[in-house]
Amino acid sequence: MTSGSDGPYFDDLTVGLAVTDAPAATLTEGRAAAHQAIVGDRLRLALDDRLASLVSGGPLAHPAFVWDTAIGQSTLLTRRVVANLFYRGLVFHRLPRIGDTLSTTTEVVGLAQNRSRPSGLAALRITTVDQAGRTILDFWRCAMLPLSSPDVVTGHADDLAAVGAKVSDDDLERSLAGRDLAAVPASGVPAAGEVFAVEAGDVVSSAPELARLTLNVARVHHDHRPGGGRRLVYGGHTIGIALAQVTRAIPGLVTVLAWEGCDHTGPVHEGDTLTSRIEVVSARPGTAGGTLLDLRSVVSAISADDEAGEAARDVLDWRFCALAI
Repeated sequence: MTSGSDGPYFDDLTVGLAVTDAPAATLTEGRAAAHQAIVGDRLRLALDDRLASLVSGGPLAHPAFVWDTAIGQSTLLTRRVVANLFYRGLVFHRLPRIGDTLSTTTEVVGLAQNRSRPSGLAALRITTVDQAGRTILDFWRCAMLPLSSPDVVTGHADDLAAVGAKVSDDDLERSLAGRDLAAVPASGVPAAGEVFAVEAGDVVSSAPELARLTLNVARVHHDHRPGGGRRLVYGGHTIGIALAQVTRAIPGLVTVLAWEGCDHTGPVHEGDTLTSRIEVVSARPGTAGGTLLDLRSVVSAISADDEAGEAARDVLDWRFCALAI
């Protein structure tokens, strides 16, 4: 893989290969505003600098802005990606502020060649730190990449089901250490078992703009040709809109602490309209205050040319933990 290339094929990858030279990115107010305009934002700590200063001593970056930046930095290894299959074990070790600068290391931790198509699955561990070297995020994702030739046999057959780490309760509240959650006004917390259907959909727009903003260089998000005439929307775009819909359903959501897992179950294209079904799997008191909610968001998409909505299809299954007050 040379500088300026279109990126490696699956058969160019080896377990242990790590990329550390993705551009660092500062979480500026301008970039945060552009991100908000594309995916939406109703988290109080990211909207209200006064409140964020009371809680954390300064304005906080929206969690979706943070993970989108980290994922985008990881795409140097996946410029030829065909699809992203899953994310696992994403944990916020710290809640970064506006003005922090993020750097990301991406390491290949597992490889499995597909039998039915000329491609393979690459499991990546993504570690993001701030300007002081403090860990912000540590998680895994899986990307499907093409082979350089249909005849290539790599022999890679790792068990990717074992990739990732289970999130513990200690992990969940690490990022809340030293935060004054008493300053956050209570807005009501749902009970375990409650289900919310967000029927007022959100259209997916400005898809290549979000990819550029977050340093995502995967070709399928910029160039319509690999997708047979339609660009594939960056998965973080779908997740960001899903979170915006969660915050409409649960106004007391303070922040996202971790993901248990996130599966892309179908493609999303620009112009699609997204709706969500949100389930409160469990609710328990947090040791730092508030309530820890285990949530599951299943997102469906309706194509722009299907006004009746009869062809709605599932595109995302996201399981995550959030703090609510």
